[in-house]
Amino acid sequence: MVTIGNDWDQLLEGEWSKPYYQELREFLREEYRNGTVYPPAGDIFNALRTTPYSEVRAVILGQDPYHEPGQAQGLSFSVPNGMQEPPSLVNILKELTDDLGAEYARPAGTSQGEAILMPWARSGVLLLNAVLTVRAHEAGSHKGKGWEIFTDRIIELLASRERPMVFILWGAQAGSKKELILKSEGGKRRHLIIQAPHPSPLSAYRGFFGGRYFSRCNYFLEDSGEKPVDWHL
Repeated sequence: MVTIGNDWDQLLEGEWSKPYYQELREFLREEYRNGTVYPPAGDIFNALRTTPYSEVRAVILGQDPYHEPGQAQGLSFSVPNGMQEPPSLVNILKELTDDLGAEYARPAGTSQGEAILMPWARSGVLLLNAVLTVRAHEAGSHKGKGWEIFTDRIIELLASRERPMVFILWGAQAGSKKELILKSEGGKRRHLIIQAPHPSPLSAYRGFFGGRYFSRCNYFLEDSGEKPVDWHL
């Protein structure tokens, strides 16, 4: 039984006892025991702990955690403040600067070691990966082990919510969740879905840059009578 510490506990209480999660739990126990896995076990659910269900204004969906030492902290695309930013995060911060201005994109006031994107998470941005763990140096190594079932349930719960929110889907894997979001809305188009190429160097120049994701998100939220996200870092 996992304790998140906020309203996600009630919403997800049925997941922990399901066969897929029990199998995933056993797999993870062996992985953490026999090798190096990121993030540290205590950080796996940081995205949910930091951003309660009732406070989610936007979701930025990633693939799986960074797989090099010290990077992953349980928030998609983020690394600790003071650490060299991975190329995808560099491109996200460049787009943030181009969209909203340079004053938004420099970590200010965050403590050393705290996640660079933690201010977003505290402002209602759920920084969720589709897969929440990864073996060291092996991207995608925990794909297909059960995490996708769990995170699809999170997406379903959010998309079925009455209050409007924004789903930011970067890359093909994240974009594949569009139909799940639409289905979970139940035919009522309440939410904004923004799709674009992944911010990695391999695809960023194929349409990621210039997407103005941050301002578009806030325009939609304000037009919907919701509080905008504070994108300052």
